[in-house]
Amino acid sequence: MELRSNSFTDNAPIPGEFAFCIPATTGHVALSANRNPHLAWSGLPAGTRSLVLLCHDPDVPSRGDDVNQEGRTVPAALPRVDFFHWVLVDLPPHPAAIAAGEFADGVRPRGKPGPDGPRNSRQGINDYTGWFAGDADMAGDYHGYDGPCPPWNDEIPHRYAFTLYALDVPRLAVESRFTGQEVRAALQGHVLAQARLTGRYALNPAVAL
Repeated sequence: MELRSNSFTDNAPIPGEFAFCIPATTGHVALSANRNPHLAWSGLPAGTRSLVLLCHDPDVPSRGDDVNQEGRTVPAALPRVDFFHWVLVDLPPHPAAIAAGEFADGVRPRGKPGPDGPRNSRQGINDYTGWFAGDADMAGDYHGYDGPCPPWNDEIPHRYAFTLYALDVPRLAVESRFTGQEVRAALQGHVLAQARLTGRYALNPAVAL
């Protein structure tokens, strides 16, 4: 089973059009096009009845004390945690590709609606839901894909892992407002095969990709 993209290659930088934020000359960052990248798959095992796609960043700071603070940096040695950027379930195996911008195009304050998604899929909430919870202008349920926006003062580049799972069931046993962690738990015992594609992104101009 293989997962590939015309938008970026494995372990290469993700272009800014697929990010939530891009570097800015003033104010550190600016909102970006926030389009989902192109993805295509092949080699699905026999018996595949649906697909699940998760995109997560495993490099998010475990503490926010230094995040985006002037005169400070987020140290490379800080323990890191997962942050889900896309939680997509019940995706039909065919057609075997998602076009760039098909599922997300632009930043939507308060989040995109869900869980119903294109192609009779369902989309869970990503972790911008929690990130913006205290922001009066942005708070809401962020369904579907919202791209990278790592701290602009982080000492390390962030990785964004797109993992596609081939399942033996047509519908995953999650309901309503579901999360990436809940999907990971529901996958157990139903995965026939999986494939991963990882991109890299940073907003700190001092960090090499």
